[in-house]
Formats: sequence, structure tokens, C-alpha cells
Amino acid sequence: MKKEVVAMLLAGGQGSRLYALTSQVAKPAVPFGGKYRIIDFPLSNCVNSGIDTVGVLTQYRPLELNGYIGSGAPWDLDVSDGGVHILPPYMREGEQGTWYKGTANAIYQNMGFLDMYDPEYVVILSGDHIYKMDYADMVAAHKKSGAACTIAVLEVTMEEAKRFGIMNAYEDGRVYEFEEKPKQPKSNLASMGIYVFTWSKLREYLIADEADPNSANDFGKNIIPNLLNAGELLMTYRFQGYWKDVGTIDSLWDANMDLLSPHSAIDPYDPSWPIYARTPIRPPHVTGPNAKITHSLVTGGSEVNGTVENSVLFHSVVVEEGADVQYSILMPGAVVKAGAKVYYSIVAENAVVEANATVGSTPTGDPDWGIAVVASGVTVGENAVVSPKAMVRENVKGGERA
Repeated sequence: MKKEVVAMLLAGGQGSRLYALTSQVAKPAVPFGGKYRIIDFPLSNCVNSGIDTVGVLTQYRPLELNGYIGSGAPWDLDVSDGGVHILPPYMREGEQGTWYKGTANAIYQNMGFLDMYDPEYVVILSGDHIYKMDYADMVAAHKKSGAACTIAVLEVTMEEAKRFGIMNAYEDGRVYEFEEKPKQPKSNLASMGIYVFTWSKLREYLIADEADPNSANDFGKNIIPNLLNAGELLMTYRFQGYWKDVGTIDSLWDANMDLLSPHSAIDPYDPSWPIYARTPIRPPHVTGPNAKITHSLVTGGSEVNGTVENSVLFHSVVVEEGADVQYSILMPGAVVKAGAKVYYSIVAENAVVEANATVGSTPTGDPDWGIAVVASGVTVGENAVVSPKAMVRENVKGGERA
């Protein structure tokens, strides 16, 4: 059962900044890019990096995510010696069951799983980022340096650095200081929340962290600073490609729109690094005689009879004749009826925009302008108006404004 590398994917986040989109599902299960869910990216990265043993730590609304991952077959992770394992919080003998208290506690609660595989190295990942990355290269750099921990970093602007955990490092990559969202950052090396640990060392610090009643049980707040304070060797691993934290409505919308770029850095068509997904069986999409589709992604099972421009349509979407969809994301099963207008919006799964309703608008220069969101299963009635930046969680009656 021994494995050199095991990946632990933290996928239990509530995703509160996505508001209506995560009221029913965990953030990693949110649909993305026409045929994917966010978690497909780190899972595919694992497979493409040669990591065949992955623990997926779930917590908030895990049902849909658990069902989606299943046996792991879409990602070739249904192997008998390893594979993908769903790891929810559980009650241990002699203890009261608890939710995962923090990222470090989530790994601590699953030390038994890791001990079963007795890995040399553990890769810690987040389930809510869109990116392609070869973890094998990062593990190789970690092995070569002999570090206790290697942290993936991305260069950001100094203004953006104020929003991240910042790793201050020497030219050779050795970390000498970690700052969480500094007001005056000393460097622009932002932590991506991707770590490679030597398991024996991480195990030691997890046990000590759990014994500290004042700890937040978090990697950024506790484990990394504790390693630094103890004089352990921490190294940075600089990442050069596309990476986006899709934890907000704007960033999720931006990342979907990035896929429409002819030179997208997250190119899903790259045969050397495929993004695997559990894709529902649907017939090809169909377009009517008066349909107009421009610069958009339209997935199987969709029916378009209206106008779709600069938008991403998931499977089983319907856009009726006379409807106009621009710069928007229509998630699985969304329906836009005749005469309706959907601009700069995200319409979630199985939501309905009735005839002649309007959702969102084009940019106006108004500081309150933004992306409108219609939650899963919600109906926007005939002639209703949903304002820009509105978060619609309940049905809107015909003629009303939300």
C-alpha cells in the first residue's frame, strides 16, 4: 500500500462569497466552463501529474460532490491500489465528532488514511481554483531541496499582494517570513494554497498543532509560521501559468469569459493536459433557423433559437426564439424564454427566465453595476426586471423588480 506521493484535496468550503450559487452545493461542485465543475481541475492535475491516490475532504453540502466524484472513473482514479477517496469528518472512538475546524485539522483528522499509504510526500490542494499545474515538477523540486515544506507561489502586483498570504524569500527560494494579507507587502510572491510536505515532518507538526488550544488549526495561520519559527527549511516554487481563485461572483464570471479568448491560457483543448469531467450523456446541441450564436461555448443537449453572444452555455440549456443572451453564463438546465434579455449574468442550474423578462444590463459606469445572479431553480416571471449585481434567491413575480 505504500505510496511515494498522496494528494489531499480540501473540498469542503461553503463558498459564501458565491452567495446564491453555493446555497445548495459546495464551492468545488459549482459548474464551470460549459462542461466542468471547479473540482475537475485539481483532480485532472493529479492524474496528469502521475498521482493516483487522492483524498477528497468534504464537509459543506457534500451530497452532490460525492455523487459527482463517485468511484473516480472519469479521472482514471478508480484503481484498486489507491484511487480517489471521499473523506468527510467522522466520530473517533472516545471523542465527540466534530466538523473540520480548519485546513490543518482536516488533515489531522485523516492521519489514519495517510498512514495507511505511508507516503514520503503529501501534496495539499484546494478544490476551488482554476489552473493547470504539473505537481510532479513541484514534488521533484521539494525532494531536491530537502525542505520540510514547499509552497507554490504566483507573482502578483504589489497592490494585489495585500489580498494574499505573502511569502518573503531569498533569491534561492528559501522562505524567511510569511505575512497574511500585509498592508505594506515586502514582496509579491502570493501563496497559492498548494503545498508539498514531507509527511513525517508534517505529521509531527499536525499533532503539536492539535494539542494547542489557542490554534486556529490552519496551514497559513499556524502550520507554516510554526515551521518557520522552529527553523525548518521552507522553499517557494514559482508558478508561471494561469491560476484563478474563483471564490467570488466576479472572478467566476471572469474565468468563464477567459475560456472564450482565442489564446486562453487555460486552453481546455490542449491534448497534452486534458481536463477530465463526469459528463452527462446528452444529444448534440441544436440551433434553430433564426438562431445567432457568436463567440460562445454551447454544450451538448442545448437548444438555441435566439441570440447568444460571448456566453457560456452548459448542457440542457434552452434559449427560445427572440431571446437575447450576452456575456452570460447559463448553467445546466437553465431556460431563457422568448423575448427575454439576459446580459452580464449568471443563471444557475434549472432556473427559468420567463418571456420578456430582463436579467442584468450592460456596463453603465455606475459603481454599483455588476454581475446579476439567479439562483438554482428560481423563476424570474414574465416582464420582471433583475437589476445588475442582484442576487436572486427566490422567485420573482411577473412585472416586479429584483
